[in-house]
Amino acid sequence: MKSLDKSESFPSLHVVLVEPEIPPNTGSIARLCGATNSVLHLIHPLGFKTDDRNLRRAGLDYWSSVTVRHHSSLKTFMLENAGGDLLYFSTRGKYVYTEADFTPGCYLVFGKETEGLPPSLIKKNIERSFYLPIWGKVRSLNLSNAVGIVLYEAYRKLGIW
Repeated sequence: MKSLDKSESFPSLHVVLVEPEIPPNTGSIARLCGATNSVLHLIHPLGFKTDDRNLRRAGLDYWSSVTVRHHSSLKTFMLENAGGDLLYFSTRGKYVYTEADFTPGCYLVFGKETEGLPPSLIKKNIERSFYLPIWGKVRSLNLSNAVGIVLYEAYRKLGIW
């Protein structure tokens, strides 16, 4: 069995939340990013203020351990990261998330809780779009759960653990 050497540095991945709406989800994802040395990108407009009590509480005292980058819009983010390795996660994705070719420094892009990513973005990037399998009558997973599943799978496939 492989054991993780916490003193060893490993490449940061990027978690991108497009217009997140629910403060506790974003706070939980921020904590996850702090635990995995991942960079959190928040695409505005946000559905809350960043000083929201629920946001701070969900992230606990880990906010100082998280690199957070704000982007004024999805268009701005896309221009700033043109040429970046972007992978899109949506219920409308083409491939199951375990088929994603994760690379060091890649961007894991997730949509807002109520609508997901814009259909036009998925259509334009269909070959780089992925979904998490769901059985039963549930439409989607909680955003913070989905990010956790994908992020840990990415690090596992990169051989970090």
